[in-house]
Amino acid sequence: MDTAPLFRHAAPRRAGAAAWLPVLAPRLALALLLVLAVLLGPARSSALAAPSEAKSPASSGAALPTGAAADLPPFAANLFQGNFGQARSAEARELAPGDRLVLRLWGDRNYDGVATVNDAGDIELQDLGGVPVAGLAQAQVTEAIRSKLSAAGVENVQVYVSPMDGRPVSVFVTGFVMKPGRYGGSPSDSVLAFLDRAGGIDPRRGSYRTIRLLRGGAEIGSFDLYPFALKGALPLVRLQDGDTIVVGEKGPAVSASGEIRNAARFEFRKGEATGARLAEMADPLATASHASIVGTRNGAPFNLYLPLREFRTLPLADGDRVEFLADTPGDTIMVEVQGAIRGASRFPLKRTARLRDVQQYIAVDADRADLTGLYIKRRSVAARQKRAIEDALRRLEESSFTATSSSPEEAQIRNHEAEMIGKFAEKARNVTPEGIVVVGSGGKVADIALEDGDVIVIPEKSDVVLVTGEVVMPQAIVWNGDKRLKDYVRGAGGYTNRADTGTILLVRPNGEVFRTADTTIAAGDQLLVLPRVDSKNLQTVKDMSQILYQIAVATKVVIGL
Repeated sequence: MDTAPLFRHAAPRRAGAAAWLPVLAPRLALALLLVLAVLLGPARSSALAAPSEAKSPASSGAALPTGAAADLPPFAANLFQGNFGQARSAEARELAPGDRLVLRLWGDRNYDGVATVNDAGDIELQDLGGVPVAGLAQAQVTEAIRSKLSAAGVENVQVYVSPMDGRPVSVFVTGFVMKPGRYGGSPSDSVLAFLDRAGGIDPRRGSYRTIRLLRGGAEIGSFDLYPFALKGALPLVRLQDGDTIVVGEKGPAVSASGEIRNAARFEFRKGEATGARLAEMADPLATASHASIVGTRNGAPFNLYLPLREFRTLPLADGDRVEFLADTPGDTIMVEVQGAIRGASRFPLKRTARLRDVQQYIAVDADRADLTGLYIKRRSVAARQKRAIEDALRRLEESSFTATSSSPEEAQIRNHEAEMIGKFAEKARNVTPEGIVVVGSGGKVADIALEDGDVIVIPEKSDVVLVTGEVVMPQAIVWNGDKRLKDYVRGAGGYTNRADTGTILLVRPNGEVFRTADTTIAAGDQLLVLPRVDSKNLQTVKDMSQILYQIAVATKVVIGL
């Protein structure tokens, strides 16, 4: 629809109203404003917004995140969910270099003093050497000392351990965090714990790679959370009262999505933004073969599509969006065989393989297999059948919901039909087409090209005829050459009062579908009795009958109305 007239007429109408407002009474002015708001509607509101939108980054050529890439969180954002910031008791805190312990031993070995955890993470015991305690809680330290004594042959010893530096500390957390402030904790708590207590890093502005620790105004350390998120590596630093943790501003970031294990926005240090570094962090799947890059260079839109080996050498820029794609077809396909077989059921084949290429490898049960009934179930065909049913249902619903009525009685009929169509559409949308490809007719099987995921079905021989749909008692009836359609229907209890006796489908074992009037009934066939559509609207009858037919052909199932 052409919206130009709306833009041209919106301004004059507002101007005319404004000219009258000063001379109107207050109540009348308010009423007129309400009327104008209704008349202008959403279309006029969008017209008013147009001038400001024209100045947006999108219109100036800047690349804005769109689609799935716009929703990607920063890499490592999942670290801040409250798990690191939970307070721990003094007994549960892990020891770190610099911690001091009150240690007492009595019994066969006596000691009373203070032990300090050295830079190697050990405490020294006289005549016993070092005992590794870094990363252990208080209770674990007691067991470690007892084990050391036992290994030296000293058994009858009591051990008492207590952290001497259990006094809490207060640390300032500032910069680009969600809740800057002063937070309490233990000297052995990690920088992650204090960041978590501050609500985590601001996902829009904060850096996950530039985090500084200040003490007395001087920087004593810096942290990069990516090694911890990827490999669990994080420097151990003993915090002191009054320390300050500062989160820097976010550096250049690139979004990665598609055939990868880590879909996120990745931040880069200066000079490190390359395709190789992004691939290392995003971890592409084995199926990924190409990369699509969308961004901005020199103020102009930038688009590139490269094989992964060339993408690795590509410099990336802030705001780039990279999608990893599987765009190289494999040399082989996988085909499955079901039914009356004895041997293997899955076969890797060349992409150019045809049905005859695999037939020679299928071991069938000669006594049970109905080779003339062979058919293929194909995913692409099932998808097309599903779309065809969806399209037919949509047209049916549109014609029903937009139909007009000339009288209250007709309106009531329309309402009843709309309700019936709604229930029918709900059932119809739940069906799953099998995607049957009929490859044989008259005892001959065509040598068609195969697709990846094809399922070759070799049905078993059958001596019965299956009668389903609108019959009183759907069941399988032994085939007899002298029996006719009415005999099989009678054997299934006869038609229901909803049956369309003029629309009965016959499905062969190989997937062929006929009307019963056009062919004879053979062993292994299936009879589908479709329901009758009761409606005063001939178009509705036609549309619903067509959908019922499509579903019956695609699924070998009759759905009720």
